Amino acid sequence: MKRGFSIQRLTKNCIDVVSAAILMILLMPLFVILGALVLIDDGWPIIYRRRVIGRNGEFDAFKFRSMRRDADSILKNDAALQAKFERNFKLKDDPRLTWSGLFLRKLSLDELPQLFNVLKGQMSLVGPRMISPAELEKYGSHKELLLTVKPGLTGYWQVNGRQAVGYEERVRMDLHYINNWSLAMDLKILFKTPYVVLKREGAY
Repeated sequence: MKRGFSIQRLTKNCIDVVSAAILMILLMPLFVILGALVLIDDGWPIIYRRRVIGRNGEFDAFKFRSMRRDADSILKNDAALQAKFERNFKLKDDPRLTWSGLFLRKLSLDELPQLFNVLKGQMSLVGPRMISPAELEKYGSHKELLLTVKPGLTGYWQVNGRQAVGYEERVRMDLHYINNWSLAMDLKILFKTPYVVLKREGAY
């Protein structure tokens, strides 16, 4: 049983590295187009580095920048908006989004640079949600369990509601994924992801 599980984990790691490398090559023209879109809309920088936490500690997760350059000050200067953000670490109708950012978010295209994180071994194609260090407290006694696996570019939460579910439900979904993981589950999530992204349900 343990040996079979280890083989599945090894296979998962191989799929991550090989798939990320192939996708980065194939999608390079799209990377250029999306980067140009961000640049034309709101200038530099094109890439935003989000500080997140994973199995091996904190790291910078790469994303196409979808927010205004003064996004942090907008949040800091609006107490009501800050409080709303801290409840779910997401905002519907977020006033900090740029026009290009709204487009990128709707189709989850802002996440594509995280293929670099997958290639670096910091993330997996499929895994729990990527969270900031501040969000870790919301997992309570399950914090250590969450940090036993890499966060995913997509995952169980992403194909089962996304932003339409509350934070407690997101935590439950992450724990369900970790406790019930199998290679078959990963493959099912990967095949389901394009359909969910194109439907754009729960995306903002």
